[in-house]
Amino acid sequence: MRRAATSFEVNVFGPARLAQLVLPHMRAQGAGTIVNVSSIGGKIYGPLGSWYHATKFALEGMSDALRIEVAPFGVRVVLIEPGAIRTEWNTIARDHLMQVSGSGAYARLAASVRDVLAEADDAGTGSDPSVVADAVAKAVSSPRPKARYAVGASARQAVVGRRLLPDSAMDRVISRSFKATPKDVL
Repeated sequence: MRRAATSFEVNVFGPARLAQLVLPHMRAQGAGTIVNVSSIGGKIYGPLGSWYHATKFALEGMSDALRIEVAPFGVRVVLIEPGAIRTEWNTIARDHLMQVSGSGAYARLAASVRDVLAEADDAGTGSDPSVVADAVAKAVSSPRPKARYAVGASARQAVVGRRLLPDSAMDRVISRSFKATPKDVL
């Protein structure tokens, strides 16, 4: 449970506190842009990522509500939703996944998820981190930024798929992507 608390501290409570600290100044000047970096994981989900996805969904909801709350003061709130980006995140996630779920009831599923993540790294399918920096620069320099920017490998496709597919179909697509079978999740 400690890992979950740390995830919320970093991914939700940290951005919330920063917003609290900058908002008095932004309200006073009648302008400003808060940029929260979420993840495509705040729109879609994968097996054995419950806490991570919970934090990213929470950041998305917080940012959406905050955008409405601060708009009357001339303050904008933007979400950056990266897809696959070539960073060390994937390796760290795989290592942690195997530490936590590599044995026991979810061992086969954990190995499958690890393998899918490793294949993505080996194929080099992630985007360069500069796409995130470019999206942030675009958001803060635009006189009318979008509420969210889905950037990086497969981010836009994931958002469209999530919007179009019912939950049962999305569950099947994700389960097949990670080779999850009913035996894996019993």
